[in-house]
Amino acid sequence: MRPFRFLAEPGTPADGRELAEIARRAEAIGYDVLVYPDHLIHPFAVVPLLATAAAATERLRVAAFVLNNDLRHPAVLAQDLATLDRLSGGRVEVAIGAGWYKAEYDAIGLPFDPVQVRQARLAEAIAVLKGCFGDGPFSFEGEHYRIRDHDGQPKPVQRPHPPIFIGGGGRRTLELAAREAQTVGLAPRTVFRDGAPVGEPRSYTLAATEEKIAWVREAAGDRFAELEFNVYPSGSAPVITDDARGEAERIAQRMRDRSGTEITTDEVLESPHIMVGSVDALVDKFRILRERFGISSIMTGDVDTLAPVVERLAGT
Repeated sequence: MRPFRFLAEPGTPADGRELAEIARRAEAIGYDVLVYPDHLIHPFAVVPLLATAAAATERLRVAAFVLNNDLRHPAVLAQDLATLDRLSGGRVEVAIGAGWYKAEYDAIGLPFDPVQVRQARLAEAIAVLKGCFGDGPFSFEGEHYRIRDHDGQPKPVQRPHPPIFIGGGGRRTLELAAREAQTVGLAPRTVFRDGAPVGEPRSYTLAATEEKIAWVREAAGDRFAELEFNVYPSGSAPVITDDARGEAERIAQRMRDRSGTEITTDEVLESPHIMVGSVDALVDKFRILRERFGISSIMTGDVDTLAPVVERLAGT
């Protein structure tokens, strides 16, 4: 089995000094990657923040969670990421998605294309990123991007390219991840109700997780054994508690109220995306998820809440 890798967010630091302290604390606890969202509604731009965190640490890797492909041309993004990889000594991971938050697009007048178009554009962008990271000039002719004899500079330290993370809850995105990524993010599906994102409860369950991994296995073929699987907290922030069932029932009721779809307390407790329980229970849960599904990459939310769990499992 793969050793566990833990990812955490720094929250909203007041300044670079506080960010550096958070990053060093994450490194000391045993986190592997510091991540930050890529949203215009967040207070910081992702690449400068990651650069600041990398400069303050020695081992900690950095990544967006996740880059919105529609906000940048992939050749421009490739230069940013390769530069950060060079300056950090090879500690960048490329986590990228098709974009999903429509209000952000509306705010700046960016067309919010149908999901199939955004997914197709993401697939082309990954080809462009890999071309820019590769040796020598390359050309690409797609529906969304056209590259003519471009030799992306600089080249990243990590060869042939930094590890790529693609996640999603739908089959099309997970099949793309199976073919192109090193890390596959297993995400709940999200729908919009009255303009707000709402998780589909059935997509949180162990049965849905099995289905998603089956899609990946079919699309990945011989490379399936090379893939790392990731989960992250969704539907509720992680909670350390001795009343896991009571907390899970509250979460289940909230999910039922928002979605109009049934989910049981036991399904919430078992869900890879709901992280509530005692330290011992969460240690056991993460070990079970790794043994049963091969899930070894876990994003915990903030640095501190699940720190006792990470300290127990980091490196194992």
